[in-house]
Amino acid sequence: MLEWYDFTVYALFAGYIAGNFFPGDDKNTRLLKTFLVFGLGFVVRPLGAVLIGNYGDRAGRKAALTLTILLMAAGTGIIALSPTYAAIGIGAPLLLLLGRVLQGFSAGGEIGGATAYLLESAEPAQRGRVASWLEASMGMANILGALAAFSVTAVLSTSEVQAWGWRIPFIFGLTIAPVGLYLRRSLDETDAFQAEERQRAHAAHAKAPLLEIFRSHGRSLFVGFCVAVLWAVAVYVLMIYLPTYVQRADTFGFSASQAFGASLIGNIPFVIGCVWFGSWSDRIGRRRSLALSAGLLFIAVLPLFLWLKADPTLPTLIIVQAIVCLLVASFVGVAPAALSEIFPTGVRSTGTSLVYNGAFTLFGGFAPMILTWLIQRSGGSIYSPAWYVMLAAGVALIAIPFLGRRESPAPAPAAGYPTVTSES
Repeated sequence: MLEWYDFTVYALFAGYIAGNFFPGDDKNTRLLKTFLVFGLGFVVRPLGAVLIGNYGDRAGRKAALTLTILLMAAGTGIIALSPTYAAIGIGAPLLLLLGRVLQGFSAGGEIGGATAYLLESAEPAQRGRVASWLEASMGMANILGALAAFSVTAVLSTSEVQAWGWRIPFIFGLTIAPVGLYLRRSLDETDAFQAEERQRAHAAHAKAPLLEIFRSHGRSLFVGFCVAVLWAVAVYVLMIYLPTYVQRADTFGFSASQAFGASLIGNIPFVIGCVWFGSWSDRIGRRRSLALSAGLLFIAVLPLFLWLKADPTLPTLIIVQAIVCLLVASFVGVAPAALSEIFPTGVRSTGTSLVYNGAFTLFGGFAPMILTWLIQRSGGSIYSPAWYVMLAAGVALIAIPFLGRRESPAPAPAAGYPTVTSES
């Protein structure tokens, strides 16, 4: 929760960051540059996925999780304490970029280790429910971020928020550092990873996870990537970007407190929905659950945007935000288990990290910048975010039937824990 709070609060305060770190009178251009830095933080996520994912498959889930948390704290601290452009000139956006790069590298490695840890700690029949807490905790992060944004913009004047108040949520996010140190001392490694370690110790030649994943699991990587495209787009368009998007005068014209308040309310059904739909997938299967939710996203998103445009009031905004958050939960609450199950234990952290971060880098992280540019520079429709989500849903609907079939895992004698071979 704290790690993803640190990562997403940047998007919530993008408008205020733009005024402090980028010169010029054109607000839209400054915002575009701010979202460009936001997107560049995603460029290093595949590198984080490869290095930290490989590290997690060799050194353990606990070690990888600790590393990602401390890197996230470092990136957040740089952003919170960086001087503005007025104080140090070009050094300010460079420091901002450095903070985002550290955050992106951390987030790149986090998903694989966290998903592997949850999946390997769960009973086979409850993996969907347990793994769904990954995205539920991200929803909690969104609630925490929206609450911080709502509180700061409600208590302080616009000029105070612009001058210094935007730093408060980032400073609060530094509490992740002691949590990371606590986890280093308190977590136990999973039984499945320990069993894998024993098998490696008796093997004549230990396989490198990164080489093994490309040599033996290329099909799973491609199919998983196509499914993860909707995961990335749905989260970053409908949950991260939307609160900033609806504030624009050329779209819907809501105030900051209205947008953040609606986001805060909308994330409550998201958290509940992630766990419910994850549990539901344990009963009906991952592929069926993912296909139903992708179909709903494809059908419902554009009508919701049309409704909001026809009736741009706060009650409508709250209802629309709640519905889209629930729709996103129906997909992303199931995706962590579905995607990590297609990889065996020895390459699970690396494989999950690669498909997740590849999709998020190409289609998620740059979504705010792309959509801002489409509307600002090319006369694009204000419904561009809806079209973008529908395109991603179409890709996912094509890929979902090709996810591997779920097999009953056989027990591993060394640890008494099931070994996953090919699941969905």
